[in-house]
Amino acid sequence: MRRIHPDTADDPDIPQAYAYPGRQPWLRVNMVASADGGTWVKGLSGGLSSKGDRRIFGVLRGLSDVVMAGAATVRTEGYGPAKPRQSWQALREGRPAAPPIAVVTRRLDLDLGSALFTDAEPYARTIVITCAAAPHDRRAEAAELADVIVAGDDRVDLRLAVEALRERGLDHILCEGGPRLNGQLAAAGLIDELCLSVSPMLIGGGAARVLNGEPVQLGLSLAQVLEEEGFLFCRYIRE
Repeated sequence: MRRIHPDTADDPDIPQAYAYPGRQPWLRVNMVASADGGTWVKGLSGGLSSKGDRRIFGVLRGLSDVVMAGAATVRTEGYGPAKPRQSWQALREGRPAAPPIAVVTRRLDLDLGSALFTDAEPYARTIVITCAAAPHDRRAEAAELADVIVAGDDRVDLRLAVEALRERGLDHILCEGGPRLNGQLAAAGLIDELCLSVSPMLIGGGAARVLNGEPVQLGLSLAQVLEEEGFLFCRYIRE
């Protein structure tokens, strides 16, 4: 891997390249997309990925305090809890060995018997972010296996959700999508950074873009570009 912007360097230190700007609250979105902007192949993001993308994916998780994802992404991608890695020991010094997963869901249509809930360690108990309109019986069932945050009335209020995570000391939030959740975060003005892996392929079809939802304009500055095997790993910071 090499850095090609803002300077050039071979084999850059990946954790340093993606280090958060101090302890200030920060919400980072990480996505992979084809050159024509699609975010999945046959419904899954893995068809767009590479060894370098997976390496950066792991580093970003290790740096984060919490990993946020929408319920559809959790179901489709088969999420489980984040597992500790030896390479994370230095990154997570003074913090739990792995970050918890926070699932955003309006209807609580989740498989509560999946590994995401049954295999999570106590220090990284899965978090469910929902709203007051969610079925009460499902909310009670979820509370037996996860920490439940109620943010909003008829739908999840992402500003309240992010505030609730930060009240728990989870200041560095990594969002892994999907596109609809990304779009809602952008519309709420909550995104500080976009980490975008650009896969050197064209896929066409009906795959969603990085953001789906209402139109939004958010100015970004290109902070960094890494390259490996034709993949570009771009880091954009909100202006």
